[in-house]
Amino acid sequence: MNQGKWTRREFFRRSAVAGAVAIGGPVFLSACSEVPETGGDGAVNTLQRARDAGTIKIGIAGEIPYGFTEDGEVTGESPEVAKAVFEAMGIPNVEATQVEFGQLIPALNAGQFDMVAAGMAILPDRCANAAFSHVDYITPTAFLVPKGNPQQVLNFDDVKAKGVNLAVLSGTVEQQVAVALGVPDEQIQTYDGQPELLQALLANRAYAGALTDISLKALLEQNPDAALEVTDGFVPMVDGEEQIQAGGFVFRKGEDEILEAFNTELEKLQSSGRWLEIVKPFGFTEDNLPPDDVTTEQLCATA
Repeated sequence: MNQGKWTRREFFRRSAVAGAVAIGGPVFLSACSEVPETGGDGAVNTLQRARDAGTIKIGIAGEIPYGFTEDGEVTGESPEVAKAVFEAMGIPNVEATQVEFGQLIPALNAGQFDMVAAGMAILPDRCANAAFSHVDYITPTAFLVPKGNPQQVLNFDDVKAKGVNLAVLSGTVEQQVAVALGVPDEQIQTYDGQPELLQALLANRAYAGALTDISLKALLEQNPDAALEVTDGFVPMVDGEEQIQAGGFVFRKGEDEILEAFNTELEKLQSSGRWLEIVKPFGFTEDNLPPDDVTTEQLCATA
């Protein structure tokens, strides 16, 4: 997934919540209490401020392979794509702050950073609180289960029917789908990060862990001695509707100018083939490119 190998020690090292790291640069202290210069024309101010400074602040959640810290630098699919897009926008430097996944949008709206680059699924409830870019990628859901999958748990219905415990990350689409499909609360275990989810499986507190297949394959690659395997990817159905795992970048509502500029350059990156070059080291392939009929507008619409 990464251009280098992640060690087990590096993987389990958690960055401090308030820590900020510049992609390709040194560690910075994040002024988390600083509110961006917004207002009536906040979109113009945010974009111009970033261009004038040559730097923009992003939020990540420490999730491999979407956005994580390695050797003091932030990398992953989302930060690397964001870096390329912002360079094309005339913003060469990117600083990152890591917070828990469920706190990314609140921290964004509180002004801790100007954009979320964390492989966040585009969901109606999230769209109500923030503005998503065009779709960055699509990916199926999968489970991490014991080798051989003795319980033959292949989807959320199997979790419910067989009464096994399911580990999910707090605030993720997997948690929401599990609840929507009627998995009992006592079978759902929520964790703040991938290391905790993995430990729940290794300690047999949970039988399966639900994430995107890309995340789980990366997790298993970094823990090859774990007696676990990743199930085939699938698209969950809720009330007859496919729950497509489509990720995007997240901006504050009302900041249309920076969002539109970002979307323009993201589309160029995807259509030119450079997007695939950037994301390939993190396990993404051409199959993860979003089709034309999967749009942010569609994903943000309520059922």
